[in-house]
Parts: sequence; structure tokens; C-alpha cells
Amino acid sequence: MSPQLTTLTLNPTIDVASEADAVHAIRKVRTFNERQDPGGGGVNVSRVVRELGGDTLAIILAGGVIGRFLEELLDGAGVPRRSIPIAGRTRISQTVLDRSSGQEYRFVSEGPAVSPEEWGAALRSVEEIEDGWLVASGSLPAGAPRNFYGRVAAVAKARGLRLAVDTSGEALRLALEQGGIDLVKPSRGEFESLVGRPLRGNGELEQAAVELVRSGRVACVAVTLGGDGAVLATADGALRLPALDVTVRGAVGAGDSFLAAMTLALSRGAAAADAFAWGVAAGAAAVSSTGTAHPPRAEVEALRRRIHEVPMGVALGEGR
Repeated sequence: MSPQLTTLTLNPTIDVASEADAVHAIRKVRTFNERQDPGGGGVNVSRVVRELGGDTLAIILAGGVIGRFLEELLDGAGVPRRSIPIAGRTRISQTVLDRSSGQEYRFVSEGPAVSPEEWGAALRSVEEIEDGWLVASGSLPAGAPRNFYGRVAAVAKARGLRLAVDTSGEALRLALEQGGIDLVKPSRGEFESLVGRPLRGNGELEQAAVELVRSGRVACVAVTLGGDGAVLATADGALRLPALDVTVRGAVGAGDSFLAAMTLALSRGAAAADAFAWGVAAGAAAVSSTGTAHPPRAEVEALRRRIHEVPMGVALGEGR
């Protein structure tokens, strides 16, 4: 039997996070409070699903000694995985918090190139999933076709899987052209890039998101807006939630935490608006924690209870 929620990550990473008193050019910058997390879009989603009590499987491409370290970290976190070996070395990314300014510096490496045999093995792994939700998330490595997520969408549709896609640029556009996607979760910048214009006026973002849904290419769009909250669009209209008031300690993996909580709620039968609220709560819990995608379950649940007190604004709704 397939797990409740399977994730697919073609370009995972080791996320190294640390702090510095101040970041300066040229001079050595001494860091402290270092931690290593298994990272990459789908990896983060599986970790958060596990934290929230869900059943998950992380399918990853992993190579070299860094790939083995990634596997070790996932095993240590109790995240079930299926590793597809690659010839290249898994990448390392780094985040440094400058304590003097409060600014966070993120250095994200490109990662290894993959061969047709390697990305083909990842696509075949999707054909083995029996049911449930699939989350295809993260950047595509060099060597993978730009329409890879579109191919995933075609396989998912043929197998009757529910599919969430979280990527950007050409990979997202081509996935949407394929259609049959249940959920996409772009950031504001990614969504504006997709529609080809800035969306700053009153209701412009909501209107564009609803139009995308009504085009038939995707059933649900959740756009994360950082400190401005998030927007949910379905065929019926759009809902907006403000950001929850939390102390921000880091932003790495917040969007993945949002996606994990939302898709987990959907897999448990929640309505879209309720699942959306769970996503907002998990994103807030993630930014109030250090490291990559570490929203504690108790905090997510507490923040979700706070959302009951926040009216969900309605825009463009027919029958709402």
C-alpha cells in the first residue's frame, strides 16, 4: 500500500544553517550554532508531514558521499525514503543569519547534472505509486527535461493520483500546460513570473489565480505572500489570510512547510479552505523556528486554533 503522501525530489540538498555576529566581505566570517538538515522541496515536505503525524515516503535522487549523508539524516529523522543513485554528488546549500542586521543570507548551489537514465528512474518510481497524494517539489537539476513535472502530471493522472506541484519558471509553466494538477503553490514572485506581469493592485492577484483555476489546468492555487499572508483560489473564488504574528527566526523551508500541512490536510479529507488554514499555520510555525522546515507539531496546532479568530476574506466568489 502506498503512503498517504509521497514526495519526489530530483535536486535535494544538505542545508547548512548557522549564525554570525556580522557578515563582511573579504574577511573571515566566524559562524556558530551550525546545524545540518536534509533539504530540497519534497524532502522538506516529507519531514514536515512526518512531524505532523502523517504517513509519507520521500523519493530522492542521491549521489556521492553527500548523498549518503542526506540518507543518514533522513534515516535519523525517521523519514521513510526511496533513494535513486546518481553519478553526481548531491549539493550543499548554506544559510547564514547576520545577527547585527537581522538579515539572512542564502547560498543555494546548482547541484549535479543528471542523466536520462537517472531522471527516467525517478519518473518510473511514480508509476509504482498505488494511490494517495504525490508532491513533486523543488528545482530541476541540469540534465532533466524542463517538462519533467508535466510528465509526472501525465503519469499521476493515468494512475489516479492527486498531485501537488511546487516549482517555478519554465518547469511550472510546462506542468500547467499538461494539466491534471490538483494544487500548485507558487510564491508571489513565482506567480507573477508565471502570469507575466506584476500583481499589485486591489484584487489583481486573486483575480489572476482564479482565472488560472478556471482555465482547467489546476484545481487549486495557493500563493504564499510572506509577511502579507497567503491567497487561496478555487473555481468558486479566492480567499486571503493575513500572516500570523510570530517572531521570525528564519525563512528557509517555510513554503515547503505550508505545502506539507495543506496537502496532508487535503489527504485527510479537509475542505480546501480548512487545508489552506493549516498551511498558513505551518508556514508561520516554520519561520518562528531555526533551521530548515522545523515547525513543531504543537505550535502548528496552536497557530491553527488562532486562525479560527481571523475572518477569511472573500474575493470574486460565486455562491460565497
